[in-house]
Amino acid sequence: MSSKVARIDIHTHIIQKDFPDFSKLYGGGRWPYLEAIDEETAHIMVNGHIFRKIDREAWDPEKRIERMIRDGINMEVLSPIPITLCYWASNEGAAKLARVQNEYLADVVKKYPTRFMALGTVPLQDVELALLEMDYCVHQLGLNGIMIGSNVNGLDLDDPNYQPFFEMAEQWKVPLFIHPYDMVGKERHAKYGMTYTVGMPIELALSVGNLLSGGILEKFPDLKICLAHGGGALPFILPRMDKGWEIWPSQQKIPHPPSYYAKKLFYDALVYEPENIKYLIQLAGYERLMMGTDYPFPVQETPPGKSISETNGLTSDEINAMLGLNAQAFLGI
Repeated sequence: MSSKVARIDIHTHIIQKDFPDFSKLYGGGRWPYLEAIDEETAHIMVNGHIFRKIDREAWDPEKRIERMIRDGINMEVLSPIPITLCYWASNEGAAKLARVQNEYLADVVKKYPTRFMALGTVPLQDVELALLEMDYCVHQLGLNGIMIGSNVNGLDLDDPNYQPFFEMAEQWKVPLFIHPYDMVGKERHAKYGMTYTVGMPIELALSVGNLLSGGILEKFPDLKICLAHGGGALPFILPRMDKGWEIWPSQQKIPHPPSYYAKKLFYDALVYEPENIKYLIQLAGYERLMMGTDYPFPVQETPPGKSISETNGLTSDEINAMLGLNAQAFLGI
């Protein structure tokens, strides 16, 4: 990185144009695959139905760079689209798909090293395989961290099964980006677009609430974790969680209230409104916030960093930190 402050988007997603259809290898309809509409658009298909319509910016790095130039973004941190995590799948199939995606991410970064960094994926349904893939991602491919889903087939991230994963992420200094996945209460937020507007924030709050209350950051205090979507609903329910920690001590596993540990997390700043930025700063400090847009999807913040730039009372140093310097610190670059 140059001495000039770079604007870094910590939260973007990408998929390769030749994304493999693993249903042909392993059977079943849940494997996502791409169905081209024309040269500019495609459908992500799941179970024979359209999951999401995407355009060329979702798979073409050069189109992404054109957009970055228009938006004044120096670098994007690429990550897989969450539907491709496939924690439900067989260990073998999920491990192979993770490897395909991670090698694709590494190829994009290698081809455009001044424009892209990347977070890999691991088959978290099998912790031993996940550790092998994390090792491969960071120590051989040179990826900058790992994106993980918010639960694994209904198991929360505080489950003892995942402690070896967090232990090695801490030891290897691997940044983790937690993204909503397989949201709780799917049947209740399937209308009005609420999967993305309500389901994801609630899922993230439940997931990370368990992570904090389950003592993961007490056991592994040097873990570097960033939450997507500004932490979802979590920051706004922390006072209630702290109250529960106070009044039900027999049910608690941590010596400090949840908000104590929440201050140790990083958050992308995808919260849309300056008042929400101010609240996150009050919660964790501006040093813990990073610009993230969720590009190239419709919920993305446009222009990037809008809510940060429109927050009154910030110094230029605080703005520069949230627009790029904090991401450098989080990723260790």
